[in-house]
Amino acid sequence: MRYLSWLLGLALFLLTLGFAVKNSDTVVVHYYLGYQWQASLVLVILVFLCIGVAVGVGASLGFIFRQRREILSLKREMRARAQAHDVKGEG
Repeated sequence: MRYLSWLLGLALFLLTLGFAVKNSDTVVVHYYLGYQWQASLVLVILVFLCIGVAVGVGASLGFIFRQRREILSLKREMRARAQAHDVKGEG
């Protein structure tokens, strides 16, 4: 399984490297108010991919923290019920 993982990683790397070599032309990204940015196509795609990943992670952080709080409160509730059950059982 480890070799299959390495083989797939190597294949993905080679595909990405080939994409980068074939798309090294300079492109111009136009912004508002006449601003523009010139860079290679691969760099532009990589920058916007990273921005998209950061936005996606940022958007999911609130949901993740809310779930963690809910899990902690449920664990506390379970402990409290278990302790109450133990007290009833001893009496």
